[in-house]
Amino acid sequence: MVDTRFYNHSGKKTIAEIAEICNANIITSGAENETINDINTMTAAQKGEICFFYDRKKKAAGAEIKASACVTTPELAEFVAQGVIVLTTENPKQAYLKLNEIMYSEKKPLAGISPLACIDKTAEIGEGCHIAPYAVIGANVKIGKNTIVEPFAVVEQGCMVGDNCRLGAHCYIAYSTIGNNCYIYNGARIGQDGFGFETINGIHKRIPQIGRVIIGNDVEIGACSCVDRGALGDTVISDGCRIDNLVQIAHNDKLGRGCIIVAQTGIAGSCNFGDYVVCGGQTGFADHLNIGSFVQVGAQSGAMRDIEQGSVVMGTPCVPIKDFMRQVSFVQKSSKK
Repeated sequence: MVDTRFYNHSGKKTIAEIAEICNANIITSGAENETINDINTMTAAQKGEICFFYDRKKKAAGAEIKASACVTTPELAEFVAQGVIVLTTENPKQAYLKLNEIMYSEKKPLAGISPLACIDKTAEIGEGCHIAPYAVIGANVKIGKNTIVEPFAVVEQGCMVGDNCRLGAHCYIAYSTIGNNCYIYNGARIGQDGFGFETINGIHKRIPQIGRVIIGNDVEIGACSCVDRGALGDTVISDGCRIDNLVQIAHNDKLGRGCIIVAQTGIAGSCNFGDYVVCGGQTGFADHLNIGSFVQVGAQSGAMRDIEQGSVVMGTPCVPIKDFMRQVSFVQKSSKK
């Protein structure tokens, strides 16, 4: 059961309504007017709740379902427990997403500017924004409509933030332009100095970092992640990217559209990623690499060379996934001799 202290609940839904939302077929006849209160997991769902069943590896668990209704695939429908209302669709994951969005929503603060916020008189705040207590907004900042700025968030001078964005508590934005519908999570650091030094007479002299961070539309940057500004050009995060918590993106990196960067990944400076690159957790990239579109990099891999478009790689240094599995198999067999 979803805790409604934290989320808004739109109320009960009939099976007929759920079928329409999920683009699903009702297999159990006469069930159209039965009502569902909540969504729950396959193992925890009880009467009055609906669950989603899509993993073929858990066929046996289907017989243990105690929910009132279950959305599954046509192939798995026969494994659902007797007495459970069955709906089928080709993609139960997408069905879950659609129903979740209709039934639940986050509790969001009302529009308004707290008198405890510190806002420079030259800043421009769009209509419908919520500016929380102790937020700091610098000179000549422009913030679009319906954007939420949470407590202790800082937007430094000259930055631009688009419409319908959310800047989490304690995040810090500097030297940056952010598009529409972006979510910068709590504690993220956007636009810090890039890590650039020149050693002169035994002293590490900081190289001035005079670029920016350019973030497109519909981008999420997770909690405590860092995106450094460019040394001379810009660091660019293109539309639709999803960056997890605790990620480091260095100066002058450029991510194409729709990239997914999972937690604890570190990308050294001046790397160029194509579109829809996926990086598993704890992956690392040397500097000045070109990573082609649709590349997939397995968790805990290290990239030291360019990677061609569409490659699936793993290991350190990373190699094609089939080669990696052969290496693992060889080591395992050799260790038993």
